[in-house]
Amino acid sequence: MSHTRKKLLLTVLLVVSVSAFVEELDDSFMETRAADDIWLIKFYAPWCSFCKQLDPVWHQIGSELKSLGSPINVGKSDASSSQGLAKEFRVRGYPAILMLKKDVKYNYSGPRTKDEIMDFANRVGGPLVRPLNTPKLFQHAMSRHDVMIVYVGATSPLKGNFTSVAEELIVSTYFFSTSRDVLPKAVSLPSLPAVLVFKDGTFFIFNEEVDGDLKSWINRERFPTYLKIDSYTLYAMGETGKLVVLVLVEKRPCDKSLRYTNLLEKVAADYGEAYSRSFYFGFMEDSDYINGLVMDDVIVPSFVVVNLSNDGYFLPLVAVETERHLLDFLDGVLDGSVQAQGGNDVYQRIRRAVYNVKTTLQHVFTKVPLLGCVLVGLPLTLTAIFFYLCLKKQPTMREDEDDGDFALLASALQRSKKLTDKKSD
Repeated sequence: MSHTRKKLLLTVLLVVSVSAFVEELDDSFMETRAADDIWLIKFYAPWCSFCKQLDPVWHQIGSELKSLGSPINVGKSDASSSQGLAKEFRVRGYPAILMLKKDVKYNYSGPRTKDEIMDFANRVGGPLVRPLNTPKLFQHAMSRHDVMIVYVGATSPLKGNFTSVAEELIVSTYFFSTSRDVLPKAVSLPSLPAVLVFKDGTFFIFNEEVDGDLKSWINRERFPTYLKIDSYTLYAMGETGKLVVLVLVEKRPCDKSLRYTNLLEKVAADYGEAYSRSFYFGFMEDSDYINGLVMDDVIVPSFVVVNLSNDGYFLPLVAVETERHLLDFLDGVLDGSVQAQGGNDVYQRIRRAVYNVKTTLQHVFTKVPLLGCVLVGLPLTLTAIFFYLCLKKQPTMREDEDDGDFALLASALQRSKKLTDKKSD
């Protein structure tokens, strides 16, 4: 009995501690919150299995932010019962993760892991543009970030534009500001103010005449030239308009996979200046997304170039084994000699939908055969019953003929009776 009481007490304490870190929000939230509050909110539905899987991670995030003394409040809301709040944040699916900061809503679309969500919260919850006032602080920031977007100079219209872009793209990357004397000595600037991107051991200076709009340029340059790519990163890359050169490898790469990744990394490093305006380079361990795009099981390891702006892709005409083969493939993609495949027209969408249904059913039959039989058998059974009932209610041709003959006979007898009555009169 005492053991049961202790267990019950521990459960109650756990619930109380969790509720202290994560607050349940309802439709009154927008009216009762303070204007300067920063909130990280998870929208969920009671029936959503992915939401339940995220619960322990969400409680850890709430606990850690509280222990660090962060100004970020962590909450969650049942979108099925608090529909007004979900509509306010334009929630489309579950679980949805958003941050509210000074009436600006930021949507999180990255991996549902503690580290990634914490990085998002700290990035968006902090200053839009973080000042780097000393060389030591600048070097520390460079050691922590693969890509740094930096404004250099005093107050200017360019800085105002830079801050506006930061407000939109802070969900994806960090923004910094500094002065000329803080920059490394190797960095020389022709004029001030300036916007730079530090990545891949070098830097690039924004040139409005060549690069166009500042926001588009930052959105294109916020990724390293070569990196490990997952489905979330691939989707984000598609919004920039660049093509993505991928090596598809196994989770435990074989010798051939390692040779392919080394080859692509070398081309990205040696020819980055020539290709960086057109391509991202990287390797991908999970090929399911590409299988769905190609609508077939892609050979692993292999090379593929993806155009996510129109769901197109390019495959090499010959096996890529050398640097020359790979450069010819990339040049062919750019000059049009390698034809694009796929796309997002009606025909390709129908094909992709059929492929997705087929692969889903194959997965279900492999993992849960009984459920697969139910999913396939139930619609077929209902369809058969529907057609049977329709055919049963439809009269046959013979019955129609009999009904017609009977009608003619009845009409003839009625006329004969009328004629007899008239003669009798």
